[in-house]
Amino acid sequence: MDKKNVVISFLGTVLDAAQSRGDGRWRKWRPNIAMNQRDDFQIHRMELFIQEKFLGLANQVKADIQQVSPDTEVNFVPLELANPWDFSEVYTVLHDWVSQYHFDLYNENYLTHITTGTHVAQICLFLLVESRQIPSVLLQTSPPKNQNKNMMTGDVGSIEIIDLDLARYDVLAQRLAAVRDNALLYLKSGISTKNQRFNKMIAEIEQVALNSPSPILLSGATGAGKSMLARRIYELKKARHLISGNFVDVNCAVLRGDGAASALFGHKKGAFTGAADKRDGWLKTADKGVLFLDEIGELGLDEQAMLLKAIEEKRFYPVGSDSETSSSFQLIAGTNRDLRHEVRAGRFREDLFARINVWHYELPSLAERREDIEPNMAHQLALASQELGRATRFNREAQAAYLDFALSEQALWRGNFRDLAASIMRLATLATEGRIDLALVQAEIERLKYLWQDDDLLAQNAFRLPEKLDLAKLDEFDKMQLENVIAVCRQHKNLASAGRALFNVSRLAKDHPNDSDRLRKYLAKFGLSWQDVSG
Repeated sequence: MDKKNVVISFLGTVLDAAQSRGDGRWRKWRPNIAMNQRDDFQIHRMELFIQEKFLGLANQVKADIQQVSPDTEVNFVPLELANPWDFSEVYTVLHDWVSQYHFDLYNENYLTHITTGTHVAQICLFLLVESRQIPSVLLQTSPPKNQNKNMMTGDVGSIEIIDLDLARYDVLAQRLAAVRDNALLYLKSGISTKNQRFNKMIAEIEQVALNSPSPILLSGATGAGKSMLARRIYELKKARHLISGNFVDVNCAVLRGDGAASALFGHKKGAFTGAADKRDGWLKTADKGVLFLDEIGELGLDEQAMLLKAIEEKRFYPVGSDSETSSSFQLIAGTNRDLRHEVRAGRFREDLFARINVWHYELPSLAERREDIEPNMAHQLALASQELGRATRFNREAQAAYLDFALSEQALWRGNFRDLAASIMRLATLATEGRIDLALVQAEIERLKYLWQDDDLLAQNAFRLPEKLDLAKLDEFDKMQLENVIAVCRQHKNLASAGRALFNVSRLAKDHPNDSDRLRKYLAKFGLSWQDVSG
């Protein structure tokens, strides 16, 4: 189905006004009427900005449009302006209308008419179109060379879709820079960050978000902010009318077994025991929006294959269905693993990795962005105050002590921003009178040191060979090999999955590979079973 053309235009209080009544008015070129008289350009709807004092003229223009183009719908958009030459007033009023207007990009094409209205109004329309706040092209209309002919039967002038070079307009260039700066600040949750690496990455993500529908891969340690950034990308794209659907946030680490495919791709009624009703699935729910698959490395290989098809073809089969369904979504994937290593280990499909690795950004940890701790402290304190329903502040001495510790090497920030958010929330909660004093900060510092000390001990003891092994009887070679085998086993849910990862090359040469049996026999050489190594 062809999209409908929608023109956004100002009522021309001079150009659209007829100097004579009756049929004489058709001897004058009137741009909002003339564009509807063309045989080669059909307008389905006009959004016409008007002021109340020109309502009589607006009604006459609407009647004449419907006379020459009965199928064109004309909507009056009241736009009261105390001074139509005041840039700030005109921009603000137009911006407010744009913010609440529903742009249906899947069914309609938008054209912003820049022939009528004051020059200030035209400049504001330029700005809103070029910054994608109005998702349209610019439309210029021009009168015929001979305007003495009857406009009902003669030349009605020309129309042109144009792409203006806004760099020629200093005011517009400044406004565009301000719009872009606002977008960057928005992606950073309104926090004025100082880390150059992070700021440079955010600047590129802003360009990618507004110009590319390709998948985005966000990697980094747990708590580095992947989920928050994904949501901000979605909200920025939606504000620019690049998408109209939902933001769907899925943690792949909680998807297990047969339910994983059903949760992602949906299922038909009766597809399996317990499937009493049809389910759309997360991919369908994200249609025309953004699907964020956090911890994508946790997906099983079967689900990875189905996801690859869905990304490339925008079509997939729900579980138990013989009919394909479609969903046009943009994928943002998150991972705290090195997917290159997962590919080499056979746990992640190489073709899927290549498809989602178009735009890859690794978020630095909080410990790598210590210059951003202070503005993030203020941000987290504002959030805590809002949640607790009372204003809370550090006193000067307490803030200096907390910041001194936070910036030091003693502060490990293993949980990244989650550690910081939890710490600030504790301080705000305990500051019953709304003031965080030095005693509270000192107690919180000791609490953080204790928590991170436990992490150090856990890290040191994270890997131990099973106690039943007699290490004295093992060659160093066998010990090192066994340690690596057990490390892989502990990353998998069952014997078969671990076997596929361990024998990912040699198994390809076998007609009937039995990865479980090979791994079981290897472990048995040392008197071990799957239960001994999988915990």
